Amino acid sequence: MRKHLLPRFGNSRLRDIRRAEIQQCLISKLQQGFAWETTNHLRNVMSKIFTTAISWDYLRDHPVRGVIMPERQLKHPHLFLTMEESRRLIDACDEPARTLVLLAVMTGLRIGELMALRWSRIDFSAATLRVVETCSDGHFGTPKTKASRREIPLSTLAADALLAHHARCPDVSPMALVFATRKKTAHLSSNLRRRQLQPACARAGLPKITWHSLRHTHGTLLHHLGTPLKVAQAQLGHSEMSTTLEVYTHSSSTAQRQAVDQLQSHLFPNVPNFRPNTRVTRG
Repeated sequence: MRKHLLPRFGNSRLRDIRRAEIQQCLISKLQQGFAWETTNHLRNVMSKIFTTAISWDYLRDHPVRGVIMPERQLKHPHLFLTMEESRRLIDACDEPARTLVLLAVMTGLRIGELMALRWSRIDFSAATLRVVETCSDGHFGTPKTKASRREIPLSTLAADALLAHHARCPDVSPMALVFATRKKTAHLSSNLRRRQLQPACARAGLPKITWHSLRHTHGTLLHHLGTPLKVAQAQLGHSEMSTTLEVYTHSSSTAQRQAVDQLQSHLFPNVPNFRPNTRVTRG
């Protein structure tokens, strides 16, 4: 508010702010080099202001609703793994990275959420875990949004992996970290990435990925399996459904091929399969 919005609109009455002014403000922020995510956040903040003003009967019009964000341009394409690549990576990992990778792929948790996970927040009888804390570079805090505080179901494989990890851990007291160093402190995710995850990628014949790539993998695999968007949003802990749709549901050539083949099988079940190596002669 103080840095971006008040300098531009602070001297204006809400009723005098026009849609074109808001649109131009956002475009100018992008032209100044601010990230798309930052600019979109400014749009959301202004939308909240006008929504509140309307609910309090100060205004009738909502100028932000007609504002359009430019198409998001990714500086670097998000990496994600296919199911087969995910299996190869898990097999190539040493502990504790193997359990971490398995959980990341199967739950979609952020690496900070995994680093802050404590044994008291895992319910093995119900096969669930609760996300109520996060950790970044050894500093603990609460999840960034209300939606991020959530309960995640555990598959049988994930629960078994955690039980095996439980048996290996020297400290399994309720508030002990599930993934702790020998000094019982939180791992630095950058160290685990450099020392365990990326060497495992090399052994599996995969490109170097980050922990966040596994979160993209989870969302994308859910999408390919036909998981309802609302379910994926809850699983990933997103406040906005658009984030789930635009950021975490990627397409792959294999999935696209399966989609068109499935469409053909339903529309034209009696048509033989096309063979790409068949030569076509022109008369």
